[in-house]
Amino acid sequence: MKKITYNKLVRDSIPQIIEKDGKKAKFTKITGPKLNEALVNKLSEEGQEFLEAMNMEELADILEIVHALIELNDFQLEDVEKIRKSKQEKRGAFKQGFFLEYVID
Repeated sequence: MKKITYNKLVRDSIPQIIEKDGKKAKFTKITGPKLNEALVNKLSEEGQEFLEAMNMEELADILEIVHALIELNDFQLEDVEKIRKSKQEKRGAFKQGFFLEYVID
């Protein structure tokens, strides 16, 4: 019997999937600030996976985490989208790939 340690946030159906596979696992239910932190860590993990795979599946995982953060923090997707569009109008998007090296003042 091999024990693999993960210590990371997983999707909601993973406990049932592991049990269905006849395996045992230990889960801890987290909420509030701990869940917020775990989601941000998961966002970083999925961002790295997207860089490695560069596919829509990994990008969809990132979007799922963003939706979870919106809900957890009692934000509205429409409000976040309004802010995104406003910032895009005022400061632009990230489409042209400008990488700021330095500014001389």
